Amino acid sequence: MFGLGSRKVLKYSAIDTSFSIDVEDTVTCFCRKARRKEKDAGTTEDPKLYLEEAALERQLPELDLRMLVDLPPGLDYNEWLASHTLALFDHINLIYGTISEFCTMTGCPDMTGPGLRTYLWFDEKGKKTRVAAPQYIDYVMTFTQRTVSDETIFPTKYANEFPSSFESIVRKILRLLYHVVAHIYHCHFREVALLGLHAHLNCVFAHLTLLNQRFNLIDPKETEILGDLEAALLGDSTSSSAPSSQTLAIQETPTTAT
Repeated sequence: MFGLGSRKVLKYSAIDTSFSIDVEDTVTCFCRKARRKEKDAGTTEDPKLYLEEAALERQLPELDLRMLVDLPPGLDYNEWLASHTLALFDHINLIYGTISEFCTMTGCPDMTGPGLRTYLWFDEKGKKTRVAAPQYIDYVMTFTQRTVSDETIFPTKYANEFPSSFESIVRKILRLLYHVVAHIYHCHFREVALLGLHAHLNCVFAHLTLLNQRFNLIDPKETEILGDLEAALLGDSTSSSAPSSQTLAIQETPTTAT
């Protein structure tokens, strides 16, 4: 996948992938319980395996995560945003890399998320287009990699300043990364759980959510689709209202897929 520049990023604790029970049996249990709930509710939407009690674990406790996002006294706000943006890009990129072989053009012909959400992209001519999830995510990662590697936007050298538009750039990156996380939960959580990475994914989601709650960086219309997971992992949150069926478009010229 993509690499990072010279700026140091925040790291989580090592992932413990040891289990006292068979992981595949656990995921099968998730599936059965979720299907039973969907049947009882009379809905047709795919079951949300990530909301099953056995899946709701994360690497760091909530208190540590909230302390992680609080701006330390005397530290530059833009520098703080840069560090967290790089950390989230790093971890989301790594997690997607572990399941990317399951995210194919035929298996994921649209970039979708929970609540029947579909994400669209604008091409270089400004035309709104549907693209397959792996292509969309490649655009996201390519755009983010190019942006964080740009010394004029994410400065790493002494005396270089952040641009005045830096926060708006970070907002766009985090919004796009949120789309990737939403797609992973919606379409590939089973694979994530089979690999024993669901606690790490939950930790990354909690990090992104708490950073957003602290600094209001992502539009609530974007985050409402995972509001149920946010509530399950973090308790009462700022997100409210049920996710709706909606199509979103992101205006960014796509780059050549790698």
